[in-house]
Amino acid sequence: MKIAIATVQIPFVRGGAEVLTEELQKELEKRGHKATIVSIPFKWDTPKALTDSMLMGRLTDLSSFGGDPVDLVICMKFPMYYLRHPNKVLWLMHQHRMAYDLWGTEYGDIEFWEEGEEIRQMIRENDERYLPECRGLYTIAQTTSDRLKAYNGLDSTVLYHPPRDHEKLHNEGYGDYVFYPSRINSIKRQRLLVEAAKYLKTPAKIVLAGGAAESELEVIRGIIAENHLEERVRLAGFISDEEKVAYYAGCLAVYFGAYNEDYGYITLEGFFSEKPVIVHRDAGEPTFFVKDGENGFVTDPNPKQIAEKIDLLYEDRALAERMGKAGRQSLLEKNMDWDHVIARLLGEGNA
Repeated sequence: MKIAIATVQIPFVRGGAEVLTEELQKELEKRGHKATIVSIPFKWDTPKALTDSMLMGRLTDLSSFGGDPVDLVICMKFPMYYLRHPNKVLWLMHQHRMAYDLWGTEYGDIEFWEEGEEIRQMIRENDERYLPECRGLYTIAQTTSDRLKAYNGLDSTVLYHPPRDHEKLHNEGYGDYVFYPSRINSIKRQRLLVEAAKYLKTPAKIVLAGGAAESELEVIRGIIAENHLEERVRLAGFISDEEKVAYYAGCLAVYFGAYNEDYGYITLEGFFSEKPVIVHRDAGEPTFFVKDGENGFVTDPNPKQIAEKIDLLYEDRALAERMGKAGRQSLLEKNMDWDHVIARLLGEGNA
């Protein structure tokens, strides 16, 4: 089959969404299909930019190129699921969350526009008009499916997939640091973990890795300087995939502080590395994986509570090991493999 993977791209930004589309393309090609990624630039910072992006999505016609038909389109992100094709299927990462669960939160933006309510309604109406054009509605996570049902009344099926290079993840013991690899910005909430460092009673350390929004990085540097945490907190910056695997292998535990996350590769990578994972009650999808007291901890987004859990794991490495192994086992019990995902997307029964 000739398959187009339809998504959007924020220029100069690369993250989990880009990795997922590339992995999907690779897995399709491994199974003998011709697959390509079709992406449009996405702008959302003004009302006109956002509505233009929506129009661009609907005007995109992927039915054929040069008279050569495209057999299937797999739509991944807003607003590319608006595109025109007789055989399109949805595997949704997320909708435009500013019109949904982020509306009215500290992470929202369009409610501050003069036309905000009108644009919010427009997004919802268009989602409800064009999403049912897909012959199948799938999502990458239960949290995403729950939103789709709660806000739009649409049923969907979750297709879990393993993180990239998960087979390389392994355990080399339980060291003295908590690892958090993620793009550093306010919604990922690295600052909570850094603030937790000032409450630690053990010698445990913190390692943050990933690119950063400069404004948030300045906040974190300020917390470090104000509390003299230079020996406690390491800002590793960009790291290679090999370095990330090594950090996972040697850490005591993994922290994932994101708010209402759509999927959360970090949780899965931590479990594949046999490490306990600390998340928060408002974490979204990670709370479907982390069972408090069994394979990690689910706490309030409170630095003191985070510090208490880190100290507990530092003082009881046997507990950290039991939780880490339980985390890996929990993933093995889920139907998390590419054969299952692709069979469903291609309409091959309930394989």
